[in-house]
Amino acid sequence: MTGNIARLDAVLAAAKAEDRAALIGYLPAGFPDVDTGVRAMTAMLEGGCDALEVGLPHSDPVLDGPVIQTADDIALRGGLRIKDVIRTVAEVQSATDAPVLCMTYWNPVDRYGPERFAEDLAAAGGAGCILPDLPVEESGPWRQAADKHGLATVFVVAPSSREQRLSAITAAGSGFVYAASLMGVTGTRESVGREAQDLVRRTRATEAARDGGLPVCVGLGVSTADQAAEVAAFADGVIVGSAFVKRLLAAGDDHEAGLAAVRALAGELAEGVRRRG
Repeated sequence: MTGNIARLDAVLAAAKAEDRAALIGYLPAGFPDVDTGVRAMTAMLEGGCDALEVGLPHSDPVLDGPVIQTADDIALRGGLRIKDVIRTVAEVQSATDAPVLCMTYWNPVDRYGPERFAEDLAAAGGAGCILPDLPVEESGPWRQAADKHGLATVFVVAPSSREQRLSAITAAGSGFVYAASLMGVTGTRESVGREAQDLVRRTRATEAARDGGLPVCVGLGVSTADQAAEVAAFADGVIVGSAFVKRLLAAGDDHEAGLAAVRALAGELAEGVRRRG
């Protein structure tokens, strides 16, 4: 692969070579404000995350739980625009040289213009896009733009996804497959459950006939080092979002305390994905 996606591929391959899962953090752009958000994401990467997802806040985040909805609302009330999301990607990537993806619902990209969005994201150093509500059957125009600009297109699979859909997604996607470990909205859970492991197994099975399958990274529920270790035992990557948002929310207006908290959490989770046995 060429373009910025190569940075993502290299990080995932390096984690695999170390016989561990990659740690991927998530925060919505503009939370608690644009500049503090950039600092928080940078702290997460410096603290131990291998890659980062920058969320594009949406007024109707149907797949996100109350924690991320709260953060999205704060960002939108602060006047966040797509240009601020692109700037966030650029500043975090420049500060860390880590792969930075944008996670967004399809409607904002469609309104902005897929070609323009892909071009601007790539120019900012973005490694790709995670598009949880874009049907793979309707993704051709976006994937064409993403391929042109060297971006990954990451699709989301869930326990309800049937084999035909899993096969279509693993064939069309790039970068990795985002496996939602639990049905319903995102958020931390006490246990990631067995559904996640079964979903990873089924997703990999659809790739068996292809040369080298995409990595399968699991999100939606991990919040502790123990959970990270549990998921890392069967997944190629562990994705954590709500737990980081909670740390910033708990810090309130004390942004320095919030930055220290997300950096510390990243370190704890990084230890988890490296744990043996």
